[in-house]
Amino acid sequence: MKVLVVGSGAREHALVWKLAQSKKITKLFCAPGNAGTVLQSTNLNIKASDIASLSTAVNELGIELVVVGPEGPLAEGIVDHFRKTGIPVFGPTQAAAQIEASKAFSKALFQQYGIPCAESQTFSDVAAAKDYVKLKGAPLVIKADGLAAGKGVIMAETLAEALQAVASVMESKTFGTAGEKVIIEEKLRGKEMSFFAITDGKTVLPTVSACDYKRIMDGDLGPNTGGMGSYSPPYFYTPELGKKIISKIIEPTIKAMAAEKRPYQGVLYAGLMINNGEPKLLEYNARFGDPECQIIMPRLKSDLLDIILAAIEGKLESVQPNWSEEVCVGVVMASGGYPGDYKTGFPISGLDDVDKDVMVFHAGTKVGNKPREVLTCGGRVLSVVATGKTTEEARKKIYANLPRIHFEGAQYRGDIAKF
Repeated sequence: MKVLVVGSGAREHALVWKLAQSKKITKLFCAPGNAGTVLQSTNLNIKASDIASLSTAVNELGIELVVVGPEGPLAEGIVDHFRKTGIPVFGPTQAAAQIEASKAFSKALFQQYGIPCAESQTFSDVAAAKDYVKLKGAPLVIKADGLAAGKGVIMAETLAEALQAVASVMESKTFGTAGEKVIIEEKLRGKEMSFFAITDGKTVLPTVSACDYKRIMDGDLGPNTGGMGSYSPPYFYTPELGKKIISKIIEPTIKAMAAEKRPYQGVLYAGLMINNGEPKLLEYNARFGDPECQIIMPRLKSDLLDIILAAIEGKLESVQPNWSEEVCVGVVMASGGYPGDYKTGFPISGLDDVDKDVMVFHAGTKVGNKPREVLTCGGRVLSVVATGKTTEEARKKIYANLPRIHFEGAQYRGDIAKF
């Protein structure tokens, strides 16, 4: 089978890396890919958002399956397009992807179907939003309605911060059109975690869960990023908690989406807050997380292709994937200045100097003009990943190897998976 992975980040590199292990795949492509995906696939110089050109390439190259990584193409209807052309494609339709593309839609869904979540109100009027902030008081969470590359959430600890957040999103348009509506919600307390499930629209197949770190600096300080590291499994996770998440949150959501005539197929990523063993839903993403995908794929012992095909064909109940019991930890190396302004084009050295059991998934990288040259070309540049029998063993591997990789301005957190 010839397979195309759409996207260019470390999530897509992890998917390519895992799919490359399948004996059933004869040729792998990635569009547009990066300097890491080119090691296991053929990169196609086509943007993930260019659905027409992707479709042409699929036809010309005889590609038989499309796996969509990022949220942008899903929200634009890439799955609908390929379904119409008869090409099997893994991911939710445009209507189903609204569960991530519009927080206003998803919050209304949670409230209508009784899915446990934070108390909230949605506003399209700035004055009304500010009045609500003054009524509720701080702390509050201010969320841009639309897609904002994982950065559209502002934690406001004071009333002044909350009012400034509303002004920033709705008046200054910090997140562009994503901020035409805002969701203002109570700040939940507890332990945050990411829970992933693959679904064919009926059966829910949970993967292993994870925790990620969104702030740029140690101690969860500084602005939100797309994610600076993650680990799996969460130290507080139990099978009992997993059953609660599935029965109270994931399965009711799949049934709700079907009832709304938006059947959901693909990966459903629940951001959760756990307090006293009880889960509440923060928000959904319509795809694998990044950086979580990079530490979930190394724990999967089964063939990812089999799981994807079963989801597309509606046969997920027949699949029982095998997962490693080992802990997996990943740390993101980012450009200096990220998540604000940063420079790119710097050579990366030391990629071949890491230990053999350490994985380096590329994100913001590109192939340079010199032989074997790799250059930075994004905010998050690399995800460095290792497994171990314990969290501490995996952490030691990571932090022993990170200093071997160099590029100008490189920054990373020193406290990933440190409890």
